[in-house]
Amino acid sequence: MFYWLLKWVLLGPLLKLIFRPWAEGTENVPEEGGAILASNHLSYSDWLFMPLTIPRRVTFVAKAEYFTTPGIKGWLQKTFFSGAGQVPIDRSSGSAAAGAIATGLRILNSGELFGIYPEGTRSGDGRLYRGKTGMARMALEAKVPVIPIAVVGTDIVAPPGKIYGRYARPGVRFGKPLDFSRYEGMERDRFVLRSVTDEIMYAMMELSGQEYVDMYADKAKELIKAGESIDEHVRLGDTKAS
Repeated sequence: MFYWLLKWVLLGPLLKLIFRPWAEGTENVPEEGGAILASNHLSYSDWLFMPLTIPRRVTFVAKAEYFTTPGIKGWLQKTFFSGAGQVPIDRSSGSAAAGAIATGLRILNSGELFGIYPEGTRSGDGRLYRGKTGMARMALEAKVPVIPIAVVGTDIVAPPGKIYGRYARPGVRFGKPLDFSRYEGMERDRFVLRSVTDEIMYAMMELSGQEYVDMYADKAKELIKAGESIDEHVRLGDTKAS
């Protein structure tokens, strides 16, 4: 109930009034049933604007710490993130990556929309980076379509490292659903998972108009922080975080 209160009464109308976000291709999001919404990630505000543009609830995973902090602060934090459509990563599966997949599968198998940022972290320079294969595994195991998404302009509203930038009208483009049923039963094949992931990232690149870099975003952030050339490391094949 708090999710819908935030979306339609408290937070959503305020964001729409101030920023007037636009959307294209919302008809590509199924009216019912599970689906993965795979989006590029430019800003911490992405998860606020994208769900505003469609009527269905979108659930994301968040760090478990957001839900386990003790005291009044922890209760307020947990209440907000739960109400905003975020759920904690299932740590019973071991690593955070495995936990995120387990949580995503639970959401998809219950017929809901699961939002994911396949780059794994925000882009540090506005370019689109190599996707991680967890979303491909979820799509094949849950047998659901993937909707590629491009958020535009959120990095102007809230640039990396800043709470607020300058005014802009952010937008969201929803691409046509991608069906990977041809790979049924191959969700453990790493070559298939990479192929599926790259197909999704290519669709996202076409929607966003971003330059694609064949490097993981966390590695790129390390290089940006160190003042090193991302393109030179790509040329040398050094694309994974240390």
